[in-house]
Amino acid sequence: MDRRRPGLSVRLKLTLTYAGFLAVAGAILLAVVWGYLLRYVPDNPQGLLGVSPNRWLLVRTFFPAAAVAMGFLLLFGLVGGWLLAGRMLAPLTRITDAARLAGSGSLSHRIRMEGRQDEFRDLSDVFDSMLEQLESHVAEQQRFAANASHELRTPLAISRALLDVARKDPTRDRGELVERLHTVNTRAIDLTEALLLLSRSDRGTFTREGVDLSLVAEEAAETLLPLAEQRGITLAVTGGTTRTSGSAELLLRMVTNLVQNALVHNLPAGGTVTVHTEARGEASVLRVENTGHPLPPELVPTLTEPFQRGTERVRTDEHAGVGLGLAIVHSVVRAHDGTLDLAPRPTGGLLVTVRLPATP
Repeated sequence: MDRRRPGLSVRLKLTLTYAGFLAVAGAILLAVVWGYLLRYVPDNPQGLLGVSPNRWLLVRTFFPAAAVAMGFLLLFGLVGGWLLAGRMLAPLTRITDAARLAGSGSLSHRIRMEGRQDEFRDLSDVFDSMLEQLESHVAEQQRFAANASHELRTPLAISRALLDVARKDPTRDRGELVERLHTVNTRAIDLTEALLLLSRSDRGTFTREGVDLSLVAEEAAETLLPLAEQRGITLAVTGGTTRTSGSAELLLRMVTNLVQNALVHNLPAGGTVTVHTEARGEASVLRVENTGHPLPPELVPTLTEPFQRGTERVRTDEHAGVGLGLAIVHSVVRAHDGTLDLAPRPTGGLLVTVRLPATP
């Protein structure tokens, strides 16, 4: 970063400005007084009987007093301006110190400026809010990185163990080892792709285009229909044209994750999954509702966190997931300026409602 040349401080600039205005105002006042005095005093060196007021006597007595008054005003302006500027800029100093602490990595510090509302208090409140969001975001990223490292380390450790077994036991069935390696590597690849997709949606670097959520829902349902039939679950798509603006690829992944999550966490057989789209005023609404086991209300808010899973399940099939499904959904909805609402159904299962800005 380029270093700036040193200059006058804001406090000194305010002091000089205050003193300058005070001196100019004093000079104008003295000039007005002097003008009025000269207007009504006769120009008579001797005066009446040699003692009456005249301009010559007024000049000799007025100018020294005016010079003293101007000097006092200048000194008073400098001292008073310095004190007033320091008092006015004290909140800005606190904000600067807090920014310096934040720049060094300490995001837990808060200004919490007291007093009545003004520009500095507004700036302080905004800065505190920014620090709070930054601290929350950094903590979330650190937790996400730790979870991602743990999730990636598991398949890599399994792969190494399988390779060690194949190297130390030549009689072991190679076909079984290859199949297990393929399964583990597939999971590692799926996890990596999910992490990349989550990062892309978090950055919001995508081209927006018109998207019909009803068509996206039908495509996702058609893709996952074999999984629904395999599990004996009825999958239905209802609703009409629901237009929004965004990335068709990301929105398709969002709906696919919602439907897949609803299928995987459904009852073993005989359950239902309903996908419904509709336009409500300025919002395009997508609802995914599924039957299933009852969910504790305190568990629902954590489902959108990375690597959180609502229920235990055997992770043996190709749709086992990596614990990022709803986290990706939340990220995609947020990147499209929408809202995501999760609510447990009284009879079991989950109701997910996505609201996105509607477009004509």
